[in-house]
Amino acid sequence: MPADEVKTRLPPAGEAAEPKRPPANETVVGSRRPRLNFDIGRARAFLGRYAVVLALGAFIALFSALRPDTFFTVDNFESILITESVLVIMALGLILPLGTGEFDLSVAAVLGFSAGLLAHLTAANDWPVLAALGVTLLAALAVGVVNAIFVVGIGVNSFITTLGVATVVSGLAIAIFGAETIAGIPSSFSDPLREEIFGVDTPVYLAFGLALVLWYFLEHTPTGRYVFFTGEGREAARLAGVRVNRIRFGALVGSALFAWLAGVVLAAQTGAAQATYGNPFLLPAFAAAFLGATTIKVGRPNAWGTVAAVYLLAVGTTGLQLLGAADWVEDVFNGSALVLAVALARLAARER
Repeated sequence: MPADEVKTRLPPAGEAAEPKRPPANETVVGSRRPRLNFDIGRARAFLGRYAVVLALGAFIALFSALRPDTFFTVDNFESILITESVLVIMALGLILPLGTGEFDLSVAAVLGFSAGLLAHLTAANDWPVLAALGVTLLAALAVGVVNAIFVVGIGVNSFITTLGVATVVSGLAIAIFGAETIAGIPSSFSDPLREEIFGVDTPVYLAFGLALVLWYFLEHTPTGRYVFFTGEGREAARLAGVRVNRIRFGALVGSALFAWLAGVVLAAQTGAAQATYGNPFLLPAFAAAFLGATTIKVGRPNAWGTVAAVYLLAVGTTGLQLLGAADWVEDVFNGSALVLAVALARLAARER
């Protein structure tokens, strides 16, 4: 090639060469397509993190459209908030043992025993309310300590231990105050828990207040974080200096404490109590705790996810009932939710 032709192909001195532009049908790396993939990834992460909350909103919209005169009313929403406050408290308590990798199947029995014993002491034996509350609290804490001794101290499986203790507690309840409903709980005890603030009963604020306290404890204190360290790797946590057995012990006792409080609130709401009052709460509480682990803090039981899960189950069952579904549909719905929640929680834990 002649030299003068080569010179004509070069840019003049001091002038930058014009950048080569890709053909119109080619995609440049780092342009729109990777940004689109990034946005899709963020959207998927958002949907995965807030799936339960979004499902709750979708359920509310669906049943409101189908039954606007009965479902989409202030009275109905207030009723759901109030009636589910006991379940919220009980499910929040389950977060503690579940976070450490343990189960507590005795919470329903503790709830029924606490409510029944409180009614038995105050209504049937004229005990002062404060004294009755103290005795029922000590009884519930004793159940939690027994669970912890067998599970942590002796090493018995928590599922077996708490199932057996639940049976014992239910038997003792029937032996002490029978299987009949005990009415006549003093109004001096029940009235404060029936007070309305902005149209909503006090137990709703109590339940949300406990959720706030538990959220802060688990997310913003060293002891709370140790709960999850223990559940995710007990031996690794022990080697890191975490007092694993103390955490497990406290979690089981704390679970019993929440169950006691749920029983007290239930007794105040109904004005009566029975030994078997807690049985219908066991399955929905576990379903809510496991389902809550699939949202907000994915892969971990958490307070706000559990609250959202409780009201998701409540809205679902209420909506189905207003649509005319049979009573057995509630059991099918809650049972299916439990199985699905456990599966989703397991998958979320694997992804983490």
